[in-house]
Amino acid sequence: MKASLIAVRIAPKKAALVAAMVRGLPALEAIAMLARTQKKGARLIEALLKSAVANAEHNDKQQAENLVIKTLKVDKAQSYRRGIPMARGRQRPIRKFLSHIVLELGVRGAEEAPKAQKGKKSAPKASQEAKKSVKGVGSKKAKEKKSSRSSDSSVSSSSL
Repeated sequence: MKASLIAVRIAPKKAALVAAMVRGLPALEAIAMLARTQKKGARLIEALLKSAVANAEHNDKQQAENLVIKTLKVDKAQSYRRGIPMARGRQRPIRKFLSHIVLELGVRGAEEAPKAQKGKKSAPKASQEAKKSVKGVGSKKAKEKKSSRSSDSSVSSSSL
């Protein structure tokens, strides 16, 4: 239930704005929202979402009503380097950014079961316990140093 666009010609910042708008929504609701949005990123993500829904229906035999956008990630790809001529034969550089957009769909009912398991607290790991004990030892040494310094300063002031 994945679909991806690789090296598509839109800046990652512009695509990320549209992606944030539909992330976590049900698939059909997101398609309707993107159809009403007047941005190039909306057209690209809408086509990608329709492709992911078709993949889920055909390959995984899922119903479109049960699908939710699980992850929608926009990453920076390479950039085209162009330039505008300036005075004295120089050139002002222009970079045209490309994006990688990856969309993954999930089933609406399947998300609730793992959350119940995550709520249970497990016993702390051995590495976490070791970190706590190391911090405790370091703080005791620091306290001993401070106390010895303060006693040294009191001795030196009393000797005067």
